[in-house]
Amino acid sequence: MKLQENINMAVDVAGTENKKKKLLLAEGLLLPASMVLVQAFTMGALLLSKLAFNVGMAPFVLLAYRNLIGSITVAPFAFYFEREMMKKVNLKIFGWISLTALFGVVLAMGLHYYGLRATNAGYSVDFLNLIPVVTFVTAVVVRVEKLRIGTCPGKMKVLGTAICVVGTMVISMYKGKLLHLWPTHLLKPHLQAMGAASPVSDQHNMLIGTLYLAGSTLSYAFWFIIQVRVSKDFPSKYFSTLLACVLGTVQAAVFGLILDRDLSAWALKWDLQLLVVVYSVSTPSVS
Repeated sequence: MKLQENINMAVDVAGTENKKKKLLLAEGLLLPASMVLVQAFTMGALLLSKLAFNVGMAPFVLLAYRNLIGSITVAPFAFYFEREMMKKVNLKIFGWISLTALFGVVLAMGLHYYGLRATNAGYSVDFLNLIPVVTFVTAVVVRVEKLRIGTCPGKMKVLGTAICVVGTMVISMYKGKLLHLWPTHLLKPHLQAMGAASPVSDQHNMLIGTLYLAGSTLSYAFWFIIQVRVSKDFPSKYFSTLLACVLGTVQAAVFGLILDRDLSAWALKWDLQLLVVVYSVSTPSVS
């Protein structure tokens, strides 16, 4: 009997170990797969946003509606899982989350949308790839993070930064053939607005768009740094996201009305603009 018990125990232990190995293997496969899916959804959001801007949608209109729907989506989770966090919101926390909304929504995403409208999706995504580099350099400059070049992690960070910069430069300088994956008539309003896309206006828009995108990248860096502070003072995932989305909606609406007082721009119909708004909610904030 004792021998049989030992055998059964050994079989149970072996079965448990096999389950753990399978779980680790599944997790190892799901993590990179999820990262690939995030990038795929982000690219889809960039392409759809570019088309929406081409047909006349204002960037802050998209931002305001996107954050409004995001607030409605996150609200049930925030009030169900983190209802007690409402009592911890004071003036200091409200100020930090307001800064999060300002840098993450109005400046980072707003400037990126303006840069995307002035350039193209392939060019704008290069600046998204530079966000980790700029964040790392900014964190070192403001002394939030130490470089520690003498250690192995420090050397790997510097090497990773160099690889990101070189990779972004190679992709941005490569010029290939145009590939139209959608009906080209969607581009006509944009071309007409640019004066038949003359070389001078192209260069002017590329310059302004590059400045917008550079400002967006720097804003993303400060956004991530501020989020670290917010997570320490207010360790909440759902409720802090809800507050950031609500404040981002208000700020985007205010800036949108200041820059464009045409109220008809805020009217959504069953067309491409509504599709972009709904699709953008399901994509990461860096899109």
